[in-house]
Amino acid sequence: MSTRGRLPVTEDQSVLENVGPRLRGFRQALGLTLATLAERTGLTPSTISRLERGHIRPTLEQLLPLARAYAVPLDELVAAPTTGDPRVHLRPFRKDGLTFVPLGVKTGGMRAYKVIYPPVSQLPPPRFHVHPGREWFYVLHGTVQLVLTDTRTELTAGEAAEFDTATPHWIGNARDDIPAETIAIYGQQGERVHVADV
Repeated sequence: MSTRGRLPVTEDQSVLENVGPRLRGFRQALGLTLATLAERTGLTPSTISRLERGHIRPTLEQLLPLARAYAVPLDELVAAPTTGDPRVHLRPFRKDGLTFVPLGVKTGGMRAYKVIYPPVSQLPPPRFHVHPGREWFYVLHGTVQLVLTDTRTELTAGEAAEFDTATPHWIGNARDDIPAETIAIYGQQGERVHVADV
């Protein structure tokens, strides 16, 4: 059987063929319509739809705004072959007096953070949050206070908590002499409320 005129499927071709389904998966995971995504990226709904269906090959000018809209690295958007290094590059940032260290890449689902709470005297005034979903945290060091409406619970190193975030909640350091550290897992809504706009 002759294979003349046919090119073997390369790794690059395979990556490009899988971009469309990945783009659609990211959009659907975030619950975005074509029109909403078009507003966020400057691309037309028709172009996004054709990219998702594999009718056109993506260009860098199209992928960059999509990666920004999904808040993922470009190589994750196209599922480029891995380089063999699975380490997460930690980039701490501060918000509302707390230090957050992302412990994984953003994929549209649950995401883990190390959260460092300064001594209680350095914390801003308590501000309760309410949003859909659940949150979970594990205390690594120090003592953390969790306030759910008017119920206050102190957790020390080795203890964990999980709660419905439809309940007004606030988490802070319970001590004034040392910082407290937790590992926290947020869903999309929790991440948007606690760490967005950073």
